[in-house]
This record gives sequence, C-alpha cells and structure tokens, in this order.
Amino acid sequence: MNWSTNEFIWIDWLVLALGVLAIVWAVYRAIKKDKEKMKGADSQDYLFGKGEPWYVIGAAIFAANIGSEHLVGLAGTGAKDGVGMAHWEMQGWMILILGWLFVPFYQLLNNKMGKIITMPDFLKFRYTQRTGSWLSIITLIAYVLTKVSVTAFTGGIFFEYLLGLPFWWGAIGLIAITAVFTVFGGMKGVMTLSAIQTPILIIGSFLVLFLGLNMLGDGSISAGWAEMMKVCNAAHEGFGTTHMFHTDPADPMYPQFPGYVVFLGASIIGFWYWCTDQHIVQRVLGQTKGEDNTTVMKRARRGTIAAGYFKLLPVFMFLIPGMVAYALSMKTGSGIEMDIANTHDTDGAFAMMVKNILPAGVKGIVTIGFICALVASLAAFFNSCATLFTEDFYKPMKKGMSEAHYVLVGRIATVVVVLLGLAWMPVMMSMGNLYSYLQDIQSLIAPAMVAVFTLGIFSKKITPKAGEWGLIGGFIIGMVRLLTNVLTESGKATMEGAFWENTTWFWQTNWLIFECWLLVFIIVMMVVVSCFTPAPSKEQVEAITFTGDYRKQIRDSWGIWDVVATLGVVVLCACFYAYFW
Repeated sequence: MNWSTNEFIWIDWLVLALGVLAIVWAVYRAIKKDKEKMKGADSQDYLFGKGEPWYVIGAAIFAANIGSEHLVGLAGTGAKDGVGMAHWEMQGWMILILGWLFVPFYQLLNNKMGKIITMPDFLKFRYTQRTGSWLSIITLIAYVLTKVSVTAFTGGIFFEYLLGLPFWWGAIGLIAITAVFTVFGGMKGVMTLSAIQTPILIIGSFLVLFLGLNMLGDGSISAGWAEMMKVCNAAHEGFGTTHMFHTDPADPMYPQFPGYVVFLGASIIGFWYWCTDQHIVQRVLGQTKGEDNTTVMKRARRGTIAAGYFKLLPVFMFLIPGMVAYALSMKTGSGIEMDIANTHDTDGAFAMMVKNILPAGVKGIVTIGFICALVASLAAFFNSCATLFTEDFYKPMKKGMSEAHYVLVGRIATVVVVLLGLAWMPVMMSMGNLYSYLQDIQSLIAPAMVAVFTLGIFSKKITPKAGEWGLIGGFIIGMVRLLTNVLTESGKATMEGAFWENTTWFWQTNWLIFECWLLVFIIVMMVVVSCFTPAPSKEQVEAITFTGDYRKQIRDSWGIWDVVATLGVVVLCACFYAYFW
C-alpha cells in the first residue's frame, strides 16, 4: 500500500468510520451520565448546561470560535493575503477582557435578576424592552449572515476538495448531521464534543503545518519556513504578505487594510464577539448554577484565560499553512496547484494540504477532528439560536408551557434560521474572499453592539432611549451599507445617478474606516439623545453598580497565578506582532 498517496483511500475511510462511531459512543455516555446526575433536565439545562471544569470551558470557547470559516476561509486568506487578516485571530488578549471584566458583571446580573441572563436580558434591564428584543433580532440575523451560511458553505468546499464530494452534498450533509447531534445532545453534547475535538484539531493542524514546511524545505522545517517567507515576501508585486500593517499606499493590500486602522477595526469586532456575543458568552453563563459567586467567577475566568492561549493557535493551525500552500504551489511536484486570483482555489488551500501532505491513515484521523470542529461550531450556533428565541421571544408570550414544549419551539426556530442561511449563500458566494466577507459583515454589526454595551456598563447617565436609538439606528445604517456592498460588489463597481454620486463617501469608504466612524457616530448620538430623554431609574443604575461586598468576592476569586497566566497571553500576542510587524 502506498502510504504517501495523495488520495483519500480505504484505510482513511475505515479510520474515519471507526472514529466517528467512537465519538458518538463517548458523547452518548457523557449525556446519559449527565441526565442521571440532573435527574431530569429543564430547558435551561438543555440550553446552558451545568458547571464544567475550567479547561473544558476554555476548550468549549475555543471550539465555539473555530469553524469551517477557519478551516477554509482563514487558510484561504493566508494563501492570498498572508498575515494581513491575522489581527482578527491574535485576540487572545481580548478574551481576557471577557474573563476579568465581563464575567463578574454578568454574574452580578445573574444574582440580581435571579436567573441566567442572555445578552438581550441585560439590554432589557439596562435600557428598554424594545432594545433587548432588537438585540435578539440582530443576533439571529447575524447568525444567518455570518454563522450558518458561512459554516455550511465552507464545509461544502472543504469536503469537496478533500473527499471529492459535490459541494451541496457536503454543505447540506453537515447541517443534517449537526441537526441530529443538536437535538439529542444539547449543550452537554456540545461541551463534550468540544473537549474531544480540540486536541485532535490542534495536533492534526500542526502536523499539516510541520509536514508542509518539511516538504517545502526538502526535509528541513527551518529551511521550509525560510522558503515560505521568501516566496510570500515576493508576492503582491514585491510588497509581500508577511507583515501585519500595510502603510504604503502603493501596496496592493493598502486599499483593504489601510495602515494602522486595521488594528482598531479588528479590536471593535473582537470586543463585540468575545465579550457580548451570545454564542461565546453562553459558554460562561452556563457555569453559574448552584455555586457561590467566588467559585463560579474563578472557574469561568480561568476558562477564559485557557481560551486566550488556545486562541493564539489558529494562525499557526490554519493561516500559516495557507501561506505554506501558496509557497508549495510554486514548487514543482508538490501536487498543489493554486491561482490566488481565484478565491475558490485559495479557499481550498487547507483541504489541499491535508490531501497532499498527510500520509494515508493520518488523513482519516485528522478529518475526524475537522468534522468534530464543524459539527461542534455549528451545533453551538444552533443552540444559541434556540436560546435567544425561546428565552427572549417565546417564553414571555407563552408562559406556563411545559419544558419539552419550549425546547421544541427552540428547535423549530433554529430550523428557520438554517433555511434562511442556506437562502443567503448564493449572495454570499458573489461577494469575494470568504474571510474578508465574514469580517466585512461583522464590521457593520459590531459598532452598535460595542457602543450600547460599553456605555451601558460604564456610564450611569446614558438613558434607556439612548440605548434603544443607538442599537436600532446603528444596525439600520449597517444594513444599508450591506445593501450597497451587494449592489456595488463591496464598492468595486460604480453606480450612476446624482444620488449615488453624492453619497460615494458612504458606499466607497474603506470598510475598516467606515466601521470606526460608525462607532463614533453611534456614541455621539447616544450622548446627545441622553440629554433630551428621561434618565435611567434607580434600579437600572444599581444593576451596573458593584457594591463593596461584591468587589471583595471578585478579589477573592483570583490569585497571583491567574495574573501570571494572563500576562503570558499578552506577551505572546505582543511577540507575534513584533515578528510580523
């Protein structure tokens, strides 16, 4: 048997089948034991889960973030643009903000409100009922635009390049498998699958990286790295793709990543995603049942610190292998052929690496980890959709129904979101590079979220109506910009007519600069509206006020090693920026 074959052969299929069966058995056992322990689950157990060890929390946060957009999109952008998109991945330091600032804050709200909160719960309490409801709507729309459609699309591409499956078979098959898993697994199933797939995914991806560098360097990993840097430095008309900041206007990447504003734009998206998005925060909120505040905060914070270290890995797991794939495409006999002008080719970079680099049998093992990552990520989206719709829309309208009824309604809502995501896919496929598309969409949603949450927490003078205007107004502006992006191919095409000619500043402004100015506009608008609308009530202000006793609980929840571990994440992020500056 040829162990170095570039094809997915019978032993890979056998390993894949046995691995999937073993994982199904492990998840089933974990769910069964958890149900026996709970002696009958309610809807919050299904949606949030129960307390998990800190390392499981960290793995779950990491797994919830890692999806097919990384397996396909991040590797694809690495092949096309090098480390230009690494700003969105080197955000382990941003997860620390979730653990150190927002975990205590969300736990305080849990105590005051007497239940596990969702992000819309906070906005309803701090601002108005309509504000919270709009956040639920915005989040569900975001899942259609950036989660379900992207995950299904990139899953289809991955299976197409690796296994030779037709694109739509892979995309719809992934959704079907995940739907079955979500129905029977709930949050406990997601947590268990996350813990299983994380080590497989990390080990498999680094195998791809090191074996790829070894091939590129003719048997030497260090020589392969040097060759990769050489080839990528010569790309893009000699300006190179090995630096984080593109400050020369003549650089082909400058129009997309203009100078240092890229760091600010990435941070705005990161703050929204890591600190306020239900999909991520739910991994922390599920740790609040039946324990004292100090224990809960300690475990949840350590989970976020662990996730901070995990978050340093995707650049090396996916983006740099994409750069290696581009360098290998220049090497005769590598088996990798790529046209960087063709986004379909670049998006298939990682799958081509798996197929051409890994030996027989190992391909099957690594594919198991990737399938687990896709299912865990998509299942987490499904679970969050069910949570948002059930807790924030349906329960207030239909009180007193059975827990089984609420779970069923949540599943139906998830099906609707999935169908909308599939309907959006053809539009998404026409909007260029996958990972750029994803961050572009998020840049239109994030500013309103960042402004409303930040001012709501740190200012007692921002009024309820200001929060409502900020969230709704910012979202509407973002969606109008999205419409112009669709009509103009993200500003590349021109539109004739007096109206369009006088509004080029709106639809042709670089997406990162637009994002920053949109955030400033929303903040200013909220401050102005606060001057003319009724002040928040005493209860609303007290909800964001930490008492002396609660501050003591926070202090008791961390020690010197928490601080040391936190500084470690910051230092590693800084080292990466220094190397690829």
